[in-house]
Amino acid sequence: MKTSNVLLLISVLLYINASTEWPTHTVCKEDNLEIYYKSCDPQQDFAFSIDHCSDIATHTFDIRAAAVLRHSIKELYVKLDMIVNGKTVLTYSETLCGPGHDKLIFCGKKKGEHVYYEGPVTLGIKEIPQGDYTLSAKLTNQDHITVACADFTVKNYLDY
Repeated sequence: MKTSNVLLLISVLLYINASTEWPTHTVCKEDNLEIYYKSCDPQQDFAFSIDHCSDIATHTFDIRAAAVLRHSIKELYVKLDMIVNGKTVLTYSETLCGPGHDKLIFCGKKKGEHVYYEGPVTLGIKEIPQGDYTLSAKLTNQDHITVACADFTVKNYLDY
């Protein structure tokens, strides 16, 4: 009888784990600009916010991001894909941490440590493209393991 209870409990836990997705978070919803994100890492969600959505168009804006590291960061790489109608139309990648590339304050953090960033970000673009599209962001470490992953949905109807 006890064995069947344990098997039932394990089955329920596996079913719950297999059917659970991370929620879609609202980054901002102002005027004609909406940004949402959802973690695409099945093991971990993270926190991300922007002070004012309208500041994105001014090139530099303040963000807050936080997570607990599941993997150490000796080297960190970012890959961004812009997806429109299911097709990748633009790809960007950059080394964020590594020999001679320590651009972030959390380069060198170890597994289990809390990572928190609050401060300015500059996109280096003059305007956010209009329309509905997805930005897929993936951070990987020196072992090619995903550190963080998210799909951002952008709905921009601003007329610059």
